[in-house]
Amino acid sequence: MKTVAQYASLVKFSHTVFAMPFALIAYFYALWSTDTPFEWLLLVKVLLAMVFARNTAMGFNRYADRSIDAMNPRTAQRDIPAGRISARNALWFIIVNALLFAATAAWINFLAFCLSPLALTVLLGYSLTKRFTAWCHIVLGIALGIAPVGAYLAVTGQFAVLPILLTGLVITWVSGFDVIYALQDAEFDRQHALHSIPTRFGIRGAIGISILLHLITVYAIALIGSYYGAGTFYWIGAAIFVALLIFQHTIVTPRHLDRIGPTFGLLNGITSVCFATCVIIDLYLRY
Repeated sequence: MKTVAQYASLVKFSHTVFAMPFALIAYFYALWSTDTPFEWLLLVKVLLAMVFARNTAMGFNRYADRSIDAMNPRTAQRDIPAGRISARNALWFIIVNALLFAATAAWINFLAFCLSPLALTVLLGYSLTKRFTAWCHIVLGIALGIAPVGAYLAVTGQFAVLPILLTGLVITWVSGFDVIYALQDAEFDRQHALHSIPTRFGIRGAIGISILLHLITVYAIALIGSYYGAGTFYWIGAAIFVALLIFQHTIVTPRHLDRIGPTFGLLNGITSVCFATCVIIDLYLRY
């Protein structure tokens, strides 16, 4: 159990709540909009694919950044630089999870298997982007944003408009709060030639870009609700989502960067769970 806890810590397993709720929205929308019978086995496959994909991505992030993390006081106690997990074992963890993800994708359907290398390329590629582009936050958003499309494909084997709109929502939402989170390391990144929106545009510029991204998120929420004729529960979830977005932008200001921390991730996790719960209830009542 201690070993399991260590690897869960390595990949920040609790942060699965960022993308998983949106994948579940797409999954249930696929079932109910196409009259596909519910199967526990298919749901398990989707959840397993999500977990294996995220383990691969986050494990590689920690592996690729191990020397950087060791130099940064904020991250020096992460599992690899602190010596709780060796780099070799972390690499094996990444390889095993990548293979399990591909195998689960093949178990779901042929299209999912064919697209799994592309998904892994995005998931693994994100960890390298801060070495050459300030827009690495957008790539992170894309890495998490493919989850709704993947869940819909698992059920139907084809693409559709609503999961693509959900992808756009996730990309801008995740990118926006990741920009805020990166403010903690702006000075360190600048000193070590690492790229991010805060290092390129400064604190105020980064906060402005984060607000812009979240305004696009709000537009995506309204567009999704209008697209499928959402009911009361959807708009309740949307109101909660927007209220929590506004709240995080009121507590994090250029003078109060100290408010970014573990609770910031918790706040965004609550945001996604509340929204998804309301949307899934609304979809159930709608269909």
